[in-house]
Amino acid sequence: MRANVHSPAAECATPSQSAVLDRVAWRILPFLFICYVLCNIDRSNVAIAHLEFSAEIGLSAAQYGLGASLFFIGYILFEVPSNLMLERFGARITLTRIMVLWGLVTAGFMLVSSVEGFYLARILLGIAEAGFLPGMILYLSYWFPAARRGRITAGSPWAFRWPGSSAARCRAT
Repeated sequence: MRANVHSPAAECATPSQSAVLDRVAWRILPFLFICYVLCNIDRSNVAIAHLEFSAEIGLSAAQYGLGASLFFIGYILFEVPSNLMLERFGARITLTRIMVLWGLVTAGFMLVSSVEGFYLARILLGIAEAGFLPGMILYLSYWFPAARRGRITAGSPWAFRWPGSSAARCRAT
């Protein structure tokens, strides 16, 4: 008879496995959480810089709206190719590529001096960021079993702050 993999006993087979997963979580999750927060800050950064940036390069409200949405064109078009690269090269190489390109494109925004440059920079930023979240999920799948990964990727900030909380629950049962 097969064990029920969805039972609390299957999730927490031994205290030593749970301790190892807790230690791995404390090493990996803070960095991934910071990367995810920076990604969200970067996506909303264009809204914060809108007023001064628009005046500086002569950007109308319609041009700003188009430029802001062009990010998603690049992101959508390159999501599948990025995921194929993720499959071929692995999460570590793909996430490194994404972070380096993302940083270079973000730094390149300081060179934007025209509406067309703004459009190009937004498309390039979408291309650079494509595959970031799937890469994070794949990277987590290398380290955590499905039951633990489900709680970690649930999106709750508590999943990042308290990676050992599931172990405490398992020890109590």
